[in-house]
Amino acid sequence: MRVLITGAGGQVGRALSRLAPPDVTVLPCTRTELDLADERTVRSKVVALRPDLLINAAAYTAVDKAESDAEAARLINTDSVRWLAEEIAAQPASRMLHISTDFVFDGKTSTPYAPGATTAPLSVYGQTKLNGEQAVSDVLGSRGLVLRTSWVYDASGRNFVNTMLRLMREGRPLRVVADQVGTPTAADSIATVLWQLVRRTDLSGVWHWTDAGVASWYDFAVAIGEEAELLGLVRSHVDVAPIATPDYPTAARRPAFSVLDRRATVEALDIVPAHWRQQLRRVMKEIAFG
Repeated sequence: MRVLITGAGGQVGRALSRLAPPDVTVLPCTRTELDLADERTVRSKVVALRPDLLINAAAYTAVDKAESDAEAARLINTDSVRWLAEEIAAQPASRMLHISTDFVFDGKTSTPYAPGATTAPLSVYGQTKLNGEQAVSDVLGSRGLVLRTSWVYDASGRNFVNTMLRLMREGRPLRVVADQVGTPTAADSIATVLWQLVRRTDLSGVWHWTDAGVASWYDFAVAIGEEAELLGLVRSHVDVAPIATPDYPTAARRPAFSVLDRRATVEALDIVPAHWRQQLRRVMKEIAFG
């Protein structure tokens, strides 16, 4: 099976390449190898490679910047997704898996969002990602699958874990938002589920996957600090103070509650998600020991 991975240089893209099954020929395309803002380039790449499956792990993820750079966000998160889907549709036996986000929800509920829950993005980023989901569904129907996830991190990417570690090493007290709740999810966890979904050609539509448990950004930061101390990644304890969202203003609004209901995915794939704290410990050990 030939699998084209867009966004291959990102957190999930790297994990997909590293965890690919032995019978899969991975065709990785990083940002420099495939300019998703260029329609002609996007279409010609898919035609030239003729993949059996395309996993779109690419995205414009600068959530706050998207508010002032909406055109760029739309090109990557919506337009390029439709171009990719249309070229996959032109290859009768091919399928597409597309990664989306918890930011398609407004966070006004207090129970986990099911895949069919009403969407209501609060930001340009969330809206462009939702439009990308709709493009996959409109163009590919049963040959397309969308997997929503949240709060992604790995050992080496530009993410919350590494940002917190850097700030902790500087020794300054930290103030972290405590009233936004979701689920931290390791990139390896997402990649593992995606490869299982690849085998399930009977599945389509929208699915959810995150690690187990819930946390606020404050909870996540405290856990990072605790693990960092145990592993010797910081020299001394760093205090983390909880603050409210208004105390840390950002250009883009974020959902206050964006926990995803993954039960359908668990049942379909017969898998048990690891708790986010367990996954964090594993990633932190990777940071510490390589």
